Amino acid sequence: MGADGANARRLLLDTLAQLRGNSAMATIRETELYAPVKTFLEGQGYAVKAEVGAADVVAVRGAEQPVVVELKAAFSLSLFHQGIARLGITDTVYVAVPRGQGKRWLTSLKANTSLARRLGLGLITVRLSDGLVQIHCDPGPYVPRKSAKRQARLLKEFARLEGDPNTGGATRHGLVTGYRSDALKCAAYLAEAGADKGALVAKATGVPQATTIMRDNHYGWFDKVEKGVYDLSAAGRAGLKDWGDALG
Repeated sequence: MGADGANARRLLLDTLAQLRGNSAMATIRETELYAPVKTFLEGQGYAVKAEVGAADVVAVRGAEQPVVVELKAAFSLSLFHQGIARLGITDTVYVAVPRGQGKRWLTSLKANTSLARRLGLGLITVRLSDGLVQIHCDPGPYVPRKSAKRQARLLKEFARLEGDPNTGGATRHGLVTGYRSDALKCAAYLAEAGADKGALVAKATGVPQATTIMRDNHYGWFDKVEKGVYDLSAAGRAGLKDWGDALG
């Protein structure tokens, strides 16, 4: 058997294994999750009962808020819908699914854990082979972590924009970024003053990176006359006509 044949056979076997795995997951019943979840909660000192009202599992410990667990054979939108509905009863709501295998399932687990956290829900997985229960996140208010670096970048971009060019210009030209706004300032200066040194363009326009913008010439608006000296190209003059309104 050649390399192509071996690869084809391996692909077929992998596909069959995946189909068998999907079939096995499809035969799992929600009731199989109950015993491991009940044992786990009882180990935490809770009294546990199934199918109480609309809830799959209810656990009570002293005067604390009841814990509600919704069981499903797999992640689904309806599982999260049920979890959200139970938040009207108690703040301590978990959703539980069987633990799967493979990279794709782990990716799904990560995404659904993030979703559960944002919804204020807890997430539990159950390994049916031995009844291992694992809590991936607990219920609670979601407080996203703020990135000071991203916020600073946003404010810097805001400051670089001249006026508010994207209210009308966006539909005509596309989005006006801070970089394009700076390039337009350089082009407008050269159109009036003629060829000049990058340092002088930077000083006159208030664009510290003027030399870099003209040297990189992403839009084709600038011609290099000599070292450190730039002029406006024909494309730059056309660009000013098309984008000049973005300068306000």
